[in-house]
Amino acid sequence: MRVLHLDINHPLIIEQFNALGFKNDEDYTASKKEIEEKLHLYDGIIIRSRFTIDKTFLDKATNLKFIGRLGAGLENIDTAYAKQKGVFLASAPEGNRNAVGEHALGMLLALFNKLNTADKEVRSGKWDREGNRGVELDGLTVGIIGYGNMGKAFAKKLRGFDVDVICYDILGGVGNEDARQVGILELQQRTDVLCLHVPQTELTIGMINKDFISKFHKPFWIINTARGKCIKTTDLVEALEEKKILGAGLDVLEYEKTSFENMFVNTNMPEAFQYLINSDKVLLSPHVAGWTVESKIKLAQTIVDKVKAKFC
Repeated sequence: MRVLHLDINHPLIIEQFNALGFKNDEDYTASKKEIEEKLHLYDGIIIRSRFTIDKTFLDKATNLKFIGRLGAGLENIDTAYAKQKGVFLASAPEGNRNAVGEHALGMLLALFNKLNTADKEVRSGKWDREGNRGVELDGLTVGIIGYGNMGKAFAKKLRGFDVDVICYDILGGVGNEDARQVGILELQQRTDVLCLHVPQTELTIGMINKDFISKFHKPFWIINTARGKCIKTTDLVEALEEKKILGAGLDVLEYEKTSFENMFVNTNMPEAFQYLINSDKVLLSPHVAGWTVESKIKLAQTIVDKVKAKFC
């Protein structure tokens, strides 16, 4: 097996592939066109989000047997065409689910307790105890949309709180001891805190929009550590202004490039994003929910284990 590594990952992935007898080549700088010219040499590709692996790219990879993506989703890969060509696809949601669950909980508690605002004010010499009075999570209903690896990890983190956790998923029978599965109408009726843990698909792009928000029976908080395009930002801003949404913790943004390494698709800062960065009701982080020291190791190990189980 000859494997081409297109993104820098934890060294264990190359070390363990070497131990399996694989030949490993690294190319972290060549253009997509340059990579395509040598794809026929490789049995496997390891990538995060550097390129979109489309039909043209896959047609060049005439000997390709597997693609390992060190991340939760496969949205940068034409999965249907890859499967049609018999390419084994391995992603690694198991590798960073704990990190995502912890980050989502951290964002929620920081919002509830106004930690970001309080920190800035104290550093500037302002001591406003009443203005930074927080609210408690206990007694609320947390609704999770998407109850796979990430949703389950987040629900598990809530075990120590006196909360009712419900989940909605397009698949049936995914609820467990940490969350009761409900229909979308009950989720919208009861939710105080909404957390998104869905992949980016045609069904989820723009799913949190004005119409969807209007169907919630009470104002709610929202946490998104999934994909930025799941929320229509202009509609989020309108809901924040109208207090239909009380606060938002956003690790991901609609305006991110598909590589996730840079923020904007173009150089213009959207007006809605200007609102987000100036709002004390919004907490932002740069797509790092699954980006911990530990998850870097776990992601690499997960891909090694899946490739090994399939081919060795």
